Amino acid sequence: MTLYLIGLGLSDEKDITLNGQEALQQCTEVYLEGYTSILQATKEKLEKQYKKKIMVVGREFVENHSDKLLQKAKKENIALLIVGDPLAATTHYDLFLEARKQQISVKVIHNATILSAIALTGLQLYKFGKTASIPFPRKEVSLEAPYLILNENQSINAHTLFLLDLIPEENRFLTIPQAIQVMLDIESKKKNKIFTKKTLCLGCARLGSKNFSIKAGTAEELLAQDFGQSPYCLIVPSKKLHFLEEEAIESWTVN
Repeated sequence: MTLYLIGLGLSDEKDITLNGQEALQQCTEVYLEGYTSILQATKEKLEKQYKKKIMVVGREFVENHSDKLLQKAKKENIALLIVGDPLAATTHYDLFLEARKQQISVKVIHNATILSAIALTGLQLYKFGKTASIPFPRKEVSLEAPYLILNENQSINAHTLFLLDLIPEENRFLTIPQAIQVMLDIESKKKNKIFTKKTLCLGCARLGSKNFSIKAGTAEELLAQDFGQSPYCLIVPSKKLHFLEEEAIESWTVN
């Protein structure tokens, strides 16, 4: 018996791979991890496409009650569906590793991830540095981390990808203008001129889907832009760009 970690890709119910679809049909129970990202499809559409009942689970279940999945996988085929690629988030690798420790058969079926889809911007993937997350502002969370990572990446002429916070169960998604404002607020305190209103940025929404949006401009210009529905990410390019990267950014520049 096997625990399947199946990537769903970035767009909708049709982005699953043939291997993923075949594995899914062998499973008696199917779970959908619903907290690291979202698809442009409802659970009902997924169930109709896959002809399987799907149970949506949150962070608490996957991180603290994964033993339930592992125990079930000792006796039957179980699937955990994950938006993007199954191993893009470290929490899922923890599950993969624990299954191996317990000598439970576990198979990963890969798919597209935001970490590769950002190549659509024209920025070269090998020039990206550390990825950072920008959380919703709240007292118990330090907001300096993304600022410090940006500073570190800029020091080695690397691009920076910011993943924006989301709480799907509350229908809350940190927007690109909100993320930019978070960074500007940090700058106002740190005063290191790492992220200012003149900083070049690319805001991206729904990468991997047909109705994706990419807009380039200064932080100040993107504050006024509407990117439509989530999910979102924000990119700050390196200050040293290849001429093809410059041409690509120009093609996404807001009017």
